[in-house]
Amino acid sequence: MKALISVDMEGISGIVHSSETNPERYDYPRGRELMTAEANAVIAGVLDAEPTAEVLVADAHGTFRNLLPERLDRRARLVRGKPRALNMLAGLDGATDAALFVGYHVRAGEGPGVLAHTMNGEILDVRVTTRAPGGDVRATVRSLGEIGLNAAMAGHHGVPVVLLSGDDAACAEASDLLPGTVTVPVKEALGMAAAVTLHPEEARDRLRRAGADAVTRRTEIPPLTLTGPLEVEVDLASPPTIDLAVLVPGVTRARGARTVAFTAPEYGTAYRLVLLLAQLATIRPA
Repeated sequence: MKALISVDMEGISGIVHSSETNPERYDYPRGRELMTAEANAVIAGVLDAEPTAEVLVADAHGTFRNLLPERLDRRARLVRGKPRALNMLAGLDGATDAALFVGYHVRAGEGPGVLAHTMNGEILDVRVTTRAPGGDVRATVRSLGEIGLNAAMAGHHGVPVVLLSGDDAACAEASDLLPGTVTVPVKEALGMAAAVTLHPEEARDRLRRAGADAVTRRTEIPPLTLTGPLEVEVDLASPPTIDLAVLVPGVTRARGARTVAFTAPEYGTAYRLVLLLAQLATIRPA
Protein backbone atom coordinates (compact mmCIF):
# COMPACT_ATOMS: atom_id res chain seq x y z
CA MET A 1 0.00 0.00 0.00
CA LYS A 2 1.34 3.43 -0.98
CA ALA A 3 0.10 6.66 0.58
CA LEU A 4 0.91 10.27 -0.26
CA ILE A 5 0.44 12.83 2.50
CA SER A 6 0.30 16.41 1.18
CA VAL A 7 0.88 18.90 4.00
CA ASP A 8 -0.05 22.57 3.78
CA MET A 9 0.32 25.01 6.67
CA GLU A 10 -2.65 27.37 6.98
CA GLY A 11 -4.95 24.60 8.21
CA ILE A 12 -2.70 23.36 11.02
CA SER A 13 -4.09 23.56 14.56
CA GLY A 14 -2.97 26.66 16.43
CA ILE A 15 -2.04 28.60 13.29
CA VAL A 16 -4.15 31.68 12.55
CA HIS A 17 -1.82 34.37 11.15
CA SER A 18 0.64 34.82 8.29
CA SER A 19 3.41 35.52 10.82
CA GLU A 20 3.26 31.79 11.55
CA THR A 21 3.39 30.68 7.89
CA ASN A 22 5.80 33.16 6.29
CA PRO A 23 9.55 32.39 6.48
CA GLU A 24 10.28 36.10 6.79
CA ARG A 25 8.12 36.58 9.89
CA TYR A 26 9.03 36.12 13.52
CA ASP A 27 6.65 33.27 14.44
CA TYR A 28 7.43 31.00 11.47
CA PRO A 29 9.75 28.55 13.36
CA ARG A 30 6.85 27.72 15.67
CA GLY A 31 4.56 27.16 12.71
CA ARG A 32 7.06 24.71 11.21
CA GLU A 33 7.10 22.68 14.41
CA LEU A 34 3.30 22.50 14.56
CA MET A 35 3.14 21.50 10.89
CA THR A 36 5.74 18.75 11.28
CA ALA A 37 3.99 17.33 14.35
CA GLU A 38 0.65 17.04 12.53
CA ALA A 39 2.35 15.36 9.58
CA ASN A 40 3.86 12.85 12.00
CA ALA A 41 0.46 12.15 13.55
CA VAL A 42 -0.99 11.21 10.16
CA ILE A 43 2.07 9.12 9.24
CA ALA A 44 1.62 7.22 12.49
CA GLY A 45 -2.07 6.68 11.77
CA VAL A 46 -1.41 5.33 8.27
CA LEU A 47 1.20 2.93 9.64
CA ASP A 48 -1.02 1.88 12.55
CA ALA A 49 -3.48 0.59 9.96
CA GLU A 50 -0.95 -0.56 7.32
CA PRO A 51 2.40 -1.32 9.01
CA THR A 52 4.14 -2.16 5.73
CA ALA A 53 2.84 0.86 3.81
CA GLU A 54 5.13 3.08 1.76
CA VAL A 55 4.51 6.65 2.94
CA LEU A 56 5.61 9.75 1.03
CA VAL A 57 5.12 13.20 2.55
CA ALA A 58 4.93 16.18 0.17
CA ASP A 59 5.76 19.53 1.75
CA ALA A 60 3.02 21.61 0.10
CA HIS A 61 3.28 25.11 1.56
CA GLY A 62 4.92 28.14 -0.01
CA THR A 63 8.57 27.32 -0.66
CA PHE A 64 7.89 23.59 -0.10
CA ARG A 65 10.73 23.71 2.44
CA ASN A 66 8.82 24.00 5.71
CA LEU A 67 8.65 20.55 7.30
CA LEU A 68 11.62 19.85 9.55
CA PRO A 69 13.34 16.80 7.98
CA GLU A 70 15.12 15.79 11.18
CA ARG A 71 11.82 15.85 13.12
CA LEU A 72 9.79 13.90 10.58
CA ASP A 73 8.90 10.28 11.33
CA ARG A 74 11.82 8.30 9.91
CA ARG A 75 9.48 5.66 8.45
CA ALA A 76 8.32 8.17 5.81
CA ARG A 77 10.16 9.79 2.91
CA LEU A 78 9.95 13.54 2.37
CA VAL A 79 9.43 15.38 -0.94
CA ARG A 80 10.60 19.00 -0.59
CA GLY A 81 11.68 21.93 -2.75
CA LYS A 82 10.42 23.46 -6.00
CA PRO A 83 9.70 23.70 -8.89
CA ARG A 84 8.55 20.12 -9.32
CA ALA A 85 6.04 18.10 -11.26
CA LEU A 86 2.57 17.90 -9.69
CA ASN A 87 3.36 20.75 -7.29
CA MET A 88 1.57 20.05 -3.97
CA LEU A 89 1.12 16.40 -5.01
CA ALA A 90 4.73 15.60 -5.91
CA GLY A 91 5.29 11.86 -5.50
CA LEU A 92 1.78 10.90 -6.61
CA ASP A 93 1.55 8.32 -9.38
CA GLY A 94 -0.66 5.50 -10.61
CA ALA A 95 0.71 3.18 -7.92
CA THR A 96 -0.56 5.45 -5.13
CA ASP A 97 -3.50 3.95 -3.24
CA ALA A 98 -4.56 6.95 -1.14
CA ALA A 99 -3.90 10.68 -0.80
CA LEU A 100 -4.26 12.48 2.52
CA PHE A 101 -4.45 16.29 2.71
CA VAL A 102 -3.23 17.79 6.00
CA GLY A 103 -3.41 21.45 7.03
CA TYR A 104 -5.45 22.55 4.00
CA HIS A 105 -7.54 25.73 3.78
CA VAL A 106 -10.73 26.95 2.10
CA ARG A 107 -10.60 28.52 -1.36
CA ALA A 108 -10.31 32.24 -2.06
CA GLY A 109 -13.49 34.22 -1.39
CA GLU A 110 -15.06 31.59 0.88
CA GLY A 111 -15.35 31.38 4.60
CA PRO A 112 -14.90 32.70 7.08
CA GLY A 113 -11.74 30.68 6.66
CA VAL A 114 -8.31 31.02 8.21
CA LEU A 115 -5.85 32.47 5.64
CA ALA A 116 -8.21 31.56 2.78
CA HIS A 117 -6.70 31.81 -0.71
CA THR A 118 -6.15 29.84 -3.91
CA MET A 119 -2.47 29.24 -4.76
CA ASN A 120 -1.62 32.86 -4.05
CA GLY A 121 -3.31 36.21 -3.60
CA GLU A 122 -3.52 36.80 -7.36
CA ILE A 123 -5.95 33.95 -8.17
CA LEU A 124 -9.44 34.92 -7.11
CA ASP A 125 -11.34 31.93 -8.51
CA VAL A 126 -10.94 28.90 -10.78
CA ARG A 127 -14.10 27.59 -12.45
CA VAL A 128 -14.05 24.27 -14.28
CA THR A 129 -16.93 23.28 -16.55
CA THR A 130 -17.53 19.67 -17.56
CA ARG A 131 -20.20 18.45 -19.95
CA ALA A 132 -22.01 15.14 -20.19
CA PRO A 133 -20.71 12.72 -22.84
CA GLY A 134 -22.10 12.82 -26.36
CA GLY A 135 -22.32 16.59 -26.68
CA ASP A 136 -25.09 16.96 -24.11
CA VAL A 137 -25.67 20.66 -23.45
CA ARG A 138 -25.98 20.08 -19.71
CA ALA A 139 -22.91 21.31 -17.89
CA THR A 140 -21.50 21.13 -14.37
CA VAL A 141 -19.52 24.14 -13.19
CA ARG A 142 -17.30 23.76 -10.16
CA SER A 143 -15.44 26.55 -8.36
CA LEU A 144 -12.20 24.97 -7.20
CA GLY A 145 -9.55 26.01 -4.71
CA GLU A 146 -6.49 24.07 -3.69
CA ILE A 147 -8.64 21.30 -2.20
CA GLY A 148 -10.56 20.74 -5.42
CA LEU A 149 -7.69 21.34 -7.84
CA ASN A 150 -5.46 18.85 -6.05
CA ALA A 151 -8.21 16.31 -5.40
CA ALA A 152 -9.08 16.30 -9.10
CA MET A 153 -5.41 15.81 -9.99
CA ALA A 154 -5.27 12.85 -7.62
CA GLY A 155 -8.46 11.58 -9.26
CA HIS A 156 -6.84 12.00 -12.67
CA HIS A 157 -4.42 9.29 -11.49
CA GLY A 158 -7.25 7.21 -10.04
CA VAL A 159 -6.32 8.09 -6.46
CA PRO A 160 -8.97 8.96 -3.83
CA VAL A 161 -8.44 11.67 -1.23
CA VAL A 162 -9.27 9.73 1.90
CA LEU A 163 -8.55 12.37 4.55
CA LEU A 164 -8.53 16.15 4.84
CA SER A 165 -7.75 18.30 7.87
CA GLY A 166 -8.00 22.05 8.35
CA ASP A 167 -10.48 24.52 9.77
CA ASP A 168 -14.22 23.88 9.70
CA ALA A 169 -14.65 25.80 6.43
CA ALA A 170 -12.03 23.68 4.66
CA CYS A 171 -13.64 20.51 5.96
CA ALA A 172 -17.07 21.68 4.75
CA GLU A 173 -15.62 22.41 1.29
CA ALA A 174 -14.09 18.93 1.19
CA SER A 175 -17.29 17.23 2.35
CA ASP A 176 -19.28 18.97 -0.38
CA LEU A 177 -16.80 18.09 -3.12
CA LEU A 178 -15.50 14.71 -1.92
CA PRO A 179 -18.25 12.52 -0.47
CA GLY A 180 -16.88 9.88 1.88
CA THR A 181 -13.60 11.63 2.62
CA VAL A 182 -12.74 11.62 6.34
CA THR A 183 -12.48 15.21 7.58
CA VAL A 184 -10.77 16.42 10.74
CA PRO A 185 -11.61 20.01 11.74
CA VAL A 186 -8.77 21.15 14.02
CA LYS A 187 -10.09 24.70 14.46
CA GLU A 188 -13.25 26.77 13.98
CA ALA A 189 -12.62 29.81 11.81
CA LEU A 190 -13.76 33.16 13.15
CA GLY A 191 -12.22 35.14 10.30
CA MET A 192 -9.19 35.44 8.07
CA ALA A 193 -6.80 35.57 11.02
CA ALA A 194 -8.79 34.24 13.98
CA ALA A 195 -10.06 30.85 15.11
CA VAL A 196 -11.05 28.72 18.06
CA THR A 197 -8.47 25.95 17.89
CA LEU A 198 -7.95 22.57 19.44
CA HIS A 199 -4.92 22.03 21.63
CA PRO A 200 -2.19 20.77 19.26
CA GLU A 201 -1.88 17.46 21.12
CA GLU A 202 -5.62 16.85 20.89
CA ALA A 203 -5.52 17.64 17.17
CA ARG A 204 -2.69 15.15 16.69
CA ASP A 205 -4.55 12.43 18.54
CA ARG A 206 -7.59 12.93 16.32
CA LEU A 207 -5.44 13.00 13.19
CA ARG A 208 -3.71 9.76 14.09
CA ARG A 209 -7.02 7.97 14.61
CA ALA A 210 -8.51 9.49 11.46
CA GLY A 211 -5.46 8.60 9.38
CA ALA A 212 -5.81 4.95 10.33
CA ASP A 213 -9.56 4.99 9.67
CA ALA A 214 -9.17 6.76 6.33
CA VAL A 215 -6.66 4.37 4.77
CA THR A 216 -8.67 1.40 6.01
CA ARG A 217 -11.68 2.76 4.09
CA ARG A 218 -9.74 3.78 0.97
CA THR A 219 -11.55 1.37 -1.37
CA GLU A 220 -14.92 2.84 -0.32
CA ILE A 221 -14.02 6.45 -1.23
CA PRO A 222 -14.30 7.36 -4.92
CA PRO A 223 -11.69 9.57 -6.64
CA LEU A 224 -12.82 12.96 -7.92
CA THR A 225 -12.84 12.53 -11.70
CA LEU A 226 -13.32 15.46 -14.09
CA THR A 227 -13.63 14.13 -17.63
CA GLY A 228 -12.43 16.31 -20.51
CA PRO A 229 -12.69 18.35 -22.53
CA LEU A 230 -12.76 20.97 -19.78
CA GLU A 231 -13.61 24.65 -20.05
CA VAL A 232 -11.64 26.63 -17.47
CA GLU A 233 -12.01 30.24 -16.36
CA VAL A 234 -9.53 31.87 -13.98
CA ASP A 235 -10.16 35.21 -12.28
CA LEU A 236 -6.91 37.12 -11.71
CA ALA A 237 -6.44 40.12 -9.45
CA SER A 238 -3.70 41.92 -11.35
CA PRO A 239 -3.94 43.36 -14.91
CA PRO A 240 -0.22 42.68 -15.59
CA THR A 241 -0.81 39.00 -14.82
CA ILE A 242 -3.63 38.92 -17.37
CA ASP A 243 -1.36 40.54 -19.94
CA LEU A 244 1.18 37.74 -19.37
CA ALA A 245 -1.45 35.00 -19.27
CA VAL A 246 -2.76 35.68 -22.77
CA LEU A 247 0.76 35.10 -24.15
CA VAL A 248 0.25 31.41 -23.35
CA PRO A 249 -1.11 29.58 -26.43
CA GLY A 250 -4.81 28.80 -26.00
CA VAL A 251 -5.40 31.29 -23.16
CA THR A 252 -7.73 34.19 -24.01
CA ARG A 253 -9.36 37.10 -22.27
CA ALA A 254 -12.89 36.26 -21.19
CA ARG A 255 -15.70 38.00 -19.33
CA GLY A 256 -14.92 41.35 -17.77
CA ALA A 257 -11.46 42.76 -17.16
CA ARG A 258 -10.02 40.10 -14.87
CA THR A 259 -10.92 36.70 -16.35
CA VAL A 260 -8.92 34.49 -18.70
CA ALA A 261 -10.15 31.22 -20.21
CA PHE A 262 -8.89 28.11 -21.95
CA THR A 263 -10.06 24.65 -22.97
CA ALA A 264 -8.11 21.56 -21.92
CA PRO A 265 -8.49 18.10 -23.45
CA GLU A 266 -8.06 16.42 -20.05
CA TYR A 267 -7.58 17.42 -16.44
CA GLY A 268 -3.79 17.00 -16.28
CA THR A 269 -3.40 19.76 -18.86
CA ALA A 270 -5.87 22.02 -17.05
CA TYR A 271 -4.04 21.55 -13.75
CA ARG A 272 -0.66 22.44 -15.22
CA LEU A 273 -2.03 25.53 -16.93
CA VAL A 274 -3.55 26.78 -13.67
CA LEU A 275 -0.18 26.25 -11.97
CA LEU A 276 1.50 28.22 -14.76
CA LEU A 277 -0.96 31.10 -14.33
CA ALA A 278 -0.25 31.10 -10.59
CA GLN A 279 3.48 31.30 -11.34
CA LEU A 280 2.98 34.15 -13.83
CA ALA A 281 1.23 36.06 -11.06
CA THR A 282 4.54 36.27 -9.16
CA ILE A 283 6.21 38.17 -12.02
CA ARG A 284 6.18 41.95 -11.75
CA PRO A 285 6.85 44.28 -14.69
CA ALA A 286 10.24 46.01 -14.73
